[in-house]
Amino acid sequence: MINQTIGLNLENMVLVSGGEFQMGSDKFFPDERPVRMVKVASFYIDKYEVTNRDYKKFVDETGYITVAERPPNPDDYPGAKPEMLAPGALVFQKATAPVDLRNNFNWWAWVKGANWNHPYGPGSTIKDKEAHPVVHIAYEDAETYANWHRKELPTEAEWEYAARGGLHGKNFTWGDEDVQLSKPMANTWQGEFPWQNLLTDSYEGTSPVGSFAPNGYGLFDMAGNVWEWTSDWYLRSPHDQESETHKSRSINAFNPGVIFPECSYDQFHPQQKVPGKVIKGGSHLCAPNYCLRYRPAARQRQMMNTPMNHLGFRCIVRAD
Repeated sequence: MINQTIGLNLENMVLVSGGEFQMGSDKFFPDERPVRMVKVASFYIDKYEVTNRDYKKFVDETGYITVAERPPNPDDYPGAKPEMLAPGALVFQKATAPVDLRNNFNWWAWVKGANWNHPYGPGSTIKDKEAHPVVHIAYEDAETYANWHRKELPTEAEWEYAARGGLHGKNFTWGDEDVQLSKPMANTWQGEFPWQNLLTDSYEGTSPVGSFAPNGYGLFDMAGNVWEWTSDWYLRSPHDQESETHKSRSINAFNPGVIFPECSYDQFHPQQKVPGKVIKGGSHLCAPNYCLRYRPAARQRQMMNTPMNHLGFRCIVRAD
């Protein structure tokens, strides 16, 4: 077998030895169930989330233009107003009072000109935030960066295995207790989302990578800060992978995943034929009263073409 690591720069990557672990959780959201035994092979994974400095270097050397910097495809957004089909991205806007948590437009707004280099729109900058994770990254943007470095995006199983840091079956990357209100172990939201942030962790938005203690494998920000892309198509339940239509491998097998992107369409918006990938880890916007997804088992569907200012990534290199 060819060694995939020959000639690669593995600086700031950690070798995670393969093994078997309990993936998922029966304690929280339905799409994390059931708990099942999964195996992964050894791989290297970035110690930190990809930063603004990292991504700027990539853009400077390649001239790459991110999805947020291009006009959206009208076919992906049937019925959208023409003025909405301009380059831009979704930006979090803090509420001033309690709002209906069933409507995320109470805190998300499409901002023209928002992108990785201008995270809050025209006039905003990443100056002095070179060590913060890059945001407004669509799936294509992350994959292109990874490919350029001869790396890949992790599968959901690989990401979760790495995030657990050897603490199999625990609720959080540091153990079973949520200590975010007393001794923060990650950059998350403390208080009533989306209007009251107590800043117990000292950060209103993103934080420089590595600002909090690493997990058992020496990996930073595997909880909070920004959501991270995985390469897996999203299904609401791992049980769905058992159908012949959906499965690529059994849910109890080696590094399970899903073959067909059509399976990942949003069931609540069937007119939008944009597939979704699994994102992991939660972000600085995750709060106990709303999200509570700063946990290894937590997962969420993300449309591949929708950049947001709490969405980034990290890369892997498979060891064999």
